[in-house]
Amino acid sequence: MSKQELVVLGRSDETGADETDACCPGLVTAPLGEDQAAELAKLFKALGDPVRLRLLSMIASRAGGEVCVCDLTPAFDLSQPTISHHLKLLRQAGLIDCERRGTWVYYWALPATLDRLAVFLKTSRTAGDTA
Repeated sequence: MSKQELVVLGRSDETGADETDACCPGLVTAPLGEDQAAELAKLFKALGDPVRLRLLSMIASRAGGEVCVCDLTPAFDLSQPTISHHLKLLRQAGLIDCERRGTWVYYWALPATLDRLAVFLKTSRTAGDTA
């Protein structure tokens, strides 16, 4: 098989269309089906709280790709159990994952889920376009 015959996942083809567009149409390309809407609603519900949105941002933007819960908690005027609850909801939504290492838990964002949200929200229209 030559290199030209290989399909590389996650890369755009010559037309500039990403292959994830086929399974997850963007907001302006096609209406959502019932199942897709229910699935995406769970993600948006998890992100609908300012604390969870900040937590996800802190985790996703962290150099090295992961962050200890001990570094997250002091950034908020909330108790540790409340922070843990918010992190649990982000995990249940599939936006982050974690691993316990000794006393501490380390969190990282799940790029595939964030990419699904990005593809859904992606638009090729500019602010002045009307359709």
